[in-house]
Amino acid sequence: MYQMKKSFGLMLAISLVLALGIPVMAAEFPTKPISLVIPFPPGGSADLTGRALASAASKSLGQPIIVENKAGGGGTVGPSLVLTKAADGYTLGQITGAVTIAYHMGKLNFNPIDDLTYITRYGSYLYGIVVKAEAPWKTLQELVQYSKQNPGKVSYGSSGVGTPVHLAMEELAMLTGVQWIHVPYKGVAESTTALLGGHVETVSDSSGWAPLVDAGKLRLLATYGEKRSTRYPQVPTVKECGYDMVAAGPIGIIGPKGMPKPIVMKLDEAFKKAMDDQEFLEVMKKFDFAPAYLKSEDYEKFLRQDSERFRKLVEKLGLQKK
Repeated sequence: MYQMKKSFGLMLAISLVLALGIPVMAAEFPTKPISLVIPFPPGGSADLTGRALASAASKSLGQPIIVENKAGGGGTVGPSLVLTKAADGYTLGQITGAVTIAYHMGKLNFNPIDDLTYITRYGSYLYGIVVKAEAPWKTLQELVQYSKQNPGKVSYGSSGVGTPVHLAMEELAMLTGVQWIHVPYKGVAESTTALLGGHVETVSDSSGWAPLVDAGKLRLLATYGEKRSTRYPQVPTVKECGYDMVAAGPIGIIGPKGMPKPIVMKLDEAFKKAMDDQEFLEVMKKFDFAPAYLKSEDYEKFLRQDSERFRKLVEKLGLQKK
């Protein structure tokens, strides 16, 4: 009996230490540098916005956030490395919506929604639909109407099959009942060059088209975001044009599954505060990223909804890996 009481007492003591240990650990966190895995090469928009956010957040945390670039797989290699690390807050990662699409296409051996901790959404890409300046369509509604009257005659370029901008244009096609021809390219530079050369009638892509819009060579018909772009406030969103859809292009910060909530909250607070940093805001503006904060719970909820949307689109388009 004595031995049983002793064992029970020991177990109770261990349970109390573990229960009390997480708040204490969170209060002390971080006590050493944090790694941030960015899943793209150095120098790009995702890399530079992530670095600016990390630099600003490190001021609040009192420890440096060291960026590690682990490019590959369209942004999927980085998160696959993060999920293997200890869930102690010292290894974080950057992630985009392309990872969820890749999962539904059967390209991943992990579930990006269930196998990661979502900490902070800090922004969204600027996606839009552009045509040549001399094109007959002045509005998205005019392009849709023409496409309905001429099924299969309008082609559009994007950055590739299964990219967010490809699925966004196909979602719009499904909503409006039009039939477009998709022509995939290796990136926005190729797709806009094809548009200027008359190889496609329109392009659905990220804001690499912006300099050509500013130069008057292309016309921006609509953007896909939750609200109008600050760079092009005169241009309506797709939803404002009367089509019930948003393709936000989220980008945010993740960690391994099972991170203690107090540590997640502390990191989220630091990243939220970092989003007011002037240098961070300047980098975001330079690359046409819209600051779009969501805290951990709301970020995960948003992504679960987005994941279901992507799943349906991938299935309808038959993009699953055979």
